[in-house]
Amino acid sequence: MNIELLTFLFFTSLILFLALGLPLAFVLGGVSMVFIYGTWGPQAFYMVAAQTWGAMNKFTLIAVPLFIFMAMILERSGVANDLYDMMYLWFGPVRGGLAIGTVVICAIFAAMCGISGAAVVSMGTIALPSMLNRGYDKELALGCINSGGGWGILIPPSVPMIIYALISGESVGRLFAGGVFPGLLLLAMVSTYIAVRCYFQPHLGPSLPREEWGDWGKKIKALKAVILPCLIVIMVLGSIIGGITTPTEAAAMGVLGSLISAVVYRKLTWELVVDACLRTFRLTGMIMWILFGAYCFSAAYHGMGAPHFISDLMAYVPGGRWGAIIFMQVVLFLLAMVLDPAGIMMITVPIFLPVVKAHGFDPLWFGILFIINMEIGYMTPPFGFNLFYLKGIVPPGITMGDIYRSVIPYTVVESTGLAIVMVFPAIAIWLPSLMIR
Repeated sequence: MNIELLTFLFFTSLILFLALGLPLAFVLGGVSMVFIYGTWGPQAFYMVAAQTWGAMNKFTLIAVPLFIFMAMILERSGVANDLYDMMYLWFGPVRGGLAIGTVVICAIFAAMCGISGAAVVSMGTIALPSMLNRGYDKELALGCINSGGGWGILIPPSVPMIIYALISGESVGRLFAGGVFPGLLLLAMVSTYIAVRCYFQPHLGPSLPREEWGDWGKKIKALKAVILPCLIVIMVLGSIIGGITTPTEAAAMGVLGSLISAVVYRKLTWELVVDACLRTFRLTGMIMWILFGAYCFSAAYHGMGAPHFISDLMAYVPGGRWGAIIFMQVVLFLLAMVLDPAGIMMITVPIFLPVVKAHGFDPLWFGILFIINMEIGYMTPPFGFNLFYLKGIVPPGITMGDIYRSVIPYTVVESTGLAIVMVFPAIAIWLPSLMIR
């Protein structure tokens, strides 16, 4: 059977079973095992088992549950409340200031933990009611939380970056460094969009009444809210980029920092730790099963002759090497609307990465583009994770349609940021180039 027919049958089977609602991990693993048996026979099962066992023995994987646990603790430690109070005083007098301050807090949360849910839930609970009560347009408010919440997987530390590193062979530390400036770029672009729009349409994000501004004494005193977050960021990112610790060791330091924060805010209880552990086990278990299925998928499709087939197929994409990169970004954008980032990564990275290298592009730069696309996918309908996180905590009067509409302008802004990083690769690769390989 030729590779074209096998590819058609393979991906049709995947799409069919996913459309039926079966779990991604079991669809990837089950379909792959059937096809690899048909291609190589019973001996192929040993190859899959060996690859999976080798992947699970990687020390880097320990960072995944540690960063998730860190996020679970920070989400309920009380850090977000103080950050919002500080942002309220400093940004409130500006048109759209509460929305700009909200995305700044989302960026701070992103720099402390490696998942998006923590910032979305925290800001949806604290910042959204405050903005709505002060006359902010609900779509502007919803969109800024959706947009900023996704930066948890772009601004390091990032769990998806760890998974990408395992598949691609890239350094986790260099990937983390590569996400810093693209994350700051998106923060600047989204903040500018909010400021410009609210300047010309003041009713969308009115400034606070003068009596709520607060004096300079209160503003300076409120800055103490950023001390703990900054210490955690330095403990995690500073130690990695400075070459002091590995990402896994830095994750353990981040957990220590989150526990210290919970102690400072008097929120550290046995119930909090148990709840954080259970949620961490659930999320980590899901990621590990997807990894198992993904290694089966990679082994099966490569065994069928995928690398040569994909290389030949890319030759028909117009625009040469840049046409191939743009085509990949479009595919990733569409997939991110219906699949979770870990699944997309497992399906596409083993296929796209050889093409990227063959065209002479930096795989680290492509990895950052990939993560930006996944971050945009977190807020795009119909199945963006942040959409459902937010729907679970918004007031009853806000519909899913409101949430869907709110992300449209932010998606355009962040897609423009993706294009800028494509055109100027140094934004992503300059900082990693300074690190010791």
